[in-house]
Amino acid sequence: MNAQKYSLAAQQLSKTVAVKIRYLQTLAQAVENKNDRLVYQLIDGQRYSEKVMQSKHSTADTKNESLVDDISDTISQYLSGNLLAYLHETYPFFYFEQVKKGLFQFYFGNWWDRKLFGSLDVLRVSFEFDKAEYEKLRRAFALDAENKRLNTDKIASLSDQADQLQALIDSQGQRDTEKEKVRLQLKKNAQEKVMPWEAAKLRDAKQQLVEHLSELTEQDEKAQTAYRLIKENEDQVLALSKEDTLIGYEKQSIIAKFGSFENFEARNKTLYRDYIADLIATKGRVNINE
Repeated sequence: MNAQKYSLAAQQLSKTVAVKIRYLQTLAQAVENKNDRLVYQLIDGQRYSEKVMQSKHSTADTKNESLVDDISDTISQYLSGNLLAYLHETYPFFYFEQVKKGLFQFYFGNWWDRKLFGSLDVLRVSFEFDKAEYEKLRRAFALDAENKRLNTDKIASLSDQADQLQALIDSQGQRDTEKEKVRLQLKKNAQEKVMPWEAAKLRDAKQQLVEHLSELTEQDEKAQTAYRLIKENEDQVLALSKEDTLIGYEKQSIIAKFGSFENFEARNKTLYRDYIADLIATKGRVNINE
């Protein structure tokens, strides 16, 4: 490598390193100044441009942003302070729990048997909802139009099954009487002497009696397990009713804060932008990191 090429390479390297150093210094200064807004802009310029500036042209500096990939948990831990304070006001029904450094999950409500509802992505300022639980909540709101709760139909079906099982138990005496009649008729038919041309008719009658006796016996077998099945149904109904009650608490919480499920969902979609706007308006919010 000649002197000119070496000099050019050295200049390029020096410039590149200087840019990276300047990026890290800017980030360090933002942390020192407790400027969370700037930290968010520095670690994910593309998201900041799209959500806050609503610009089609990204200001992302992905090469330099990758310099802090290995300390993302530390950055998340730092940023969580003000963010959790904001979320406590905005979503008072979410209760956050730290799982490990920079990682948080949250529950819906503070009541008994509350649900683990998802996790918080601090760096993206977004919720990762438990899909199954979120869908139950969404469905419960949709069913309001039919004046139903989430498990209304399931509970009705289980109740019908329980009624049928109880009917099997209650009709045991009737079946015993009916079986005795069938057995006597079979015995009578077996002893009856008929003409050859009536033999086919007698066989058909016997087959019908046998099938009827078999049907009654099957009902007896079902009746023997009916008590257990009824208890299982009662347990399921209790669990479903309990779930409906908890979802009712969740719905009340959302309506009290947002007015509707649609408003709740809309707020979730704009959470990043709203939080950054709050940081700007409050000049760093309460800065509980002090």
